Amino acid sequence: MLPSSKSSLKVKAVGMHGNHPKSPTNTTAAFFDFRIVSFNQFAWAFLIVLFHIGFIVLVLTTTASRAPTLLTTAAQLYSATHPQVQQQQEEPGKQVIQQLHAPPSVHHPDDVVDHVQCRYGKVYVYDDLPPIFNKKLLEGCRIDHREPQCVALSNRGFGAEAAAELARIVPPELSRAWYWTHMFAGDVIFHNRILNYKCRTMEPKSAAAFYVPFYAGLAASNILFRGYTAKERDAPFYTFLEWIKDQYYWKRSNGSDHFLALSRTSWDFKRARDDEPWGTSFLLMPLMRKMFSLTLERSRQDPTEVSVPYPTGFHPSTFWEIEQWQEFVRSRKRSSLFTFVGGKRGFTKNDFRALLMDHCNNESDSCKAVDCARTACLDGSTMVLEAFLDSEFCLQPRGDSLTRRSIFDCMLAGSIPVFFWKETVVGQYELFMSGELESFSVFIHRNKVRNGTSIRKILEGYSGEDIKRMREMVIDMIPRISYGFPGGELGNDRDAFDVAVEEVLRRIVSN
Repeated sequence: MLPSSKSSLKVKAVGMHGNHPKSPTNTTAAFFDFRIVSFNQFAWAFLIVLFHIGFIVLVLTTTASRAPTLLTTAAQLYSATHPQVQQQQEEPGKQVIQQLHAPPSVHHPDDVVDHVQCRYGKVYVYDDLPPIFNKKLLEGCRIDHREPQCVALSNRGFGAEAAAELARIVPPELSRAWYWTHMFAGDVIFHNRILNYKCRTMEPKSAAAFYVPFYAGLAASNILFRGYTAKERDAPFYTFLEWIKDQYYWKRSNGSDHFLALSRTSWDFKRARDDEPWGTSFLLMPLMRKMFSLTLERSRQDPTEVSVPYPTGFHPSTFWEIEQWQEFVRSRKRSSLFTFVGGKRGFTKNDFRALLMDHCNNESDSCKAVDCARTACLDGSTMVLEAFLDSEFCLQPRGDSLTRRSIFDCMLAGSIPVFFWKETVVGQYELFMSGELESFSVFIHRNKVRNGTSIRKILEGYSGEDIKRMREMVIDMIPRISYGFPGGELGNDRDAFDVAVEEVLRRIVSN
């Protein structure tokens, strides 16, 4: 309905109270009044039509401009939540470097929840670290004594996807969370995880701690196995310290609020004398005395070291994947009483692992053996995972040092670990393993086994209820001994990365 106007009101007045409409004067006036009314009505109608057309154009333009954004956002969310399904087309060494160049997804918790999520403060990352200390080390792809392995460092350090090989072992919907992860890839894993850390800050002035992404483990791998002198083995680490000591925030605290992740045991960085053929002296250098480090195995006398779990092959992106995996190992039917996965050390006198292998082979009706001298166990394998999934208990002697990756592969599969050295766990991984040692594991002193004690008879002494209770304790630890994939959302579960970094922050602010 058109709005009323003075012209329309005038027409009505003339018709009702004016002179006779047939008179010449009134006819002329009426004609002009009609023209005025028609023009105004037409103007209003024209404006309304323009308004409607403009509104339709605006809606169509907005919808068209938003459509790609919505599609892009959906793709980004899917990519972040399920990064495992992305095809990796590039050469692995370059791929990892490009991932580190990508803009990080920075979390800024709301003030209301900030004190809960980041109760010990926030972390600043040294993004300007010279490439020689991380990206250049990736180009060499040297991670252990074998030939360069670029694939082992692909997928943000988690290695090649394992879904195809594990399809017959794990549920199809969970296979995408599995990778062939190298146990010494922690440098790259921690760097990629911290770029998306919920308590990361881009403002160094507001940071409680400073993370330095120096790939010390990869630097050590370049020189530990190749006959270098002690001076040559220490050179990369002196170069790093020469750079870091000139940084403003380092000088402010002498490094006491800085930390880095070492993808090896601390013993690889604590060579006491120059005549020793192994290791570097990095952690014993004066400038490192106050800096915190995350290591696979710590010196229990050093308060600046925090032990972290060895990486396994399971890297969930969602809380659902964790829950489903826990239920899978809980309901698994296990055909063997115990298993041993390991290799004999022919160069070691009284090799305990050789003793366990022989013991397991002699009890083949109860024990499932995987000989790592014949099977590639270093990065995980289908045989290793299957052995742990099929066994109630898993034998865990010490490795080349007191600890070994197999502990975490075993527990991830819901198998109950059997230790022969208490130091393998005690004083190392209490942050990640809840309860007393005997609540989730069995301890048999190694000397008893050497003296002929039957491992099978000891394990047969545990009732079905005992095993169920202990396994539930192990299953409860799975989130804390796993490393989630970067960009994932694990709900209220804290993974190994979260627990480790929070502990470093706690120690730093407590100093």
